[in-house]
Amino acid sequence: MSKWFIGLLVCIFLSSKVVAQPEVRVGVLKYGTVNWEIDVIKHHQLDKKFQFDLRVTALASKNASAVALQSKAVDIILSDWLWVNRQRFEQRMYTMYPTSMATGGLYVSATSTVKSLADLKGKKVGIAGGAVDKSWLLLQAYSQQKFGLDLNKQSKPTYAVPPLLNRLMLRGDLDAAINFWHYGARLKAAGYETLVTVPEMLAEFGIDTQIPLLGWVFEQAWANEHPEAITRFLQASLEAKQILLSSDDEWQRIRSLIKAENTEVFNSLKKDYRAGVLREFGDKELAASQQVFDILAEQGGSALVGKATALSDGTFWRNDRLGNSSSSKGLQ
Repeated sequence: MSKWFIGLLVCIFLSSKVVAQPEVRVGVLKYGTVNWEIDVIKHHQLDKKFQFDLRVTALASKNASAVALQSKAVDIILSDWLWVNRQRFEQRMYTMYPTSMATGGLYVSATSTVKSLADLKGKKVGIAGGAVDKSWLLLQAYSQQKFGLDLNKQSKPTYAVPPLLNRLMLRGDLDAAINFWHYGARLKAAGYETLVTVPEMLAEFGIDTQIPLLGWVFEQAWANEHPEAITRFLQASLEAKQILLSSDDEWQRIRSLIKAENTEVFNSLKKDYRAGVLREFGDKELAASQQVFDILAEQGGSALVGKATALSDGTFWRNDRLGNSSSSKGLQ
């Protein structure tokens, strides 16, 4: 057998190995915090370790992410489970692997005269996610149950995009605010305090477990057709999170990507990111999510949940090779 022929066989073998490696196309918001995790995957070559080809597409908005997934321009996006559940009741069968939990709360200045929710009567409350923001709806349900207070009518809700909301708070133009977690971390770094946290709101309804907020969303049929692709991607994602949970050096490496205004903000972002990673998701968390759905559906109505009347069985995706929870992969 000639050396030329042997070389040809080697090339064919190597080419077949490359072809056999699954491709995973992930769409992420251009300036989203999810890019920290993607950077860790790329830097540590976790895609190579778990033998898949990671293709990342930067997207401009949450709506652009949904369009990219629905048009099959990408295979996976980061979104929330209420969106997934709503899609399933429209017969668009997406599913989600939960990765982060509901955190944050209602922020006030350390020198504020607002010491309880009752003090918000007639006061301006800033909300970043609009009228159907999930934390805002939870706060309304909490205030009604605990204090008999209708914040939607008795306070002055003020809706703004997250950066503007923080500026209004820092200028003293708002009395309290609910913002996305990384903006809340910035408020805490500036000395602001939480009047009530999301876990405290949930505890009022007897919910004492971690509740997912965001996760990796993909079409269920695609996952069934490409089990190796989704499993390998999630393995890389979990390992990247573990690195961010355990390594302060890694945070220093990605510090320029984080764009923290100062050391206080940087440390606050690191702390709150770690606090928001979902450590476990099993039957208890699933039951609690159904309870949260009922609360949010009552508060937000069809504008939030669409035609959904309950939590679909397939909203949350389980992978036996990953285990039923994040903790089975060693997230500490």
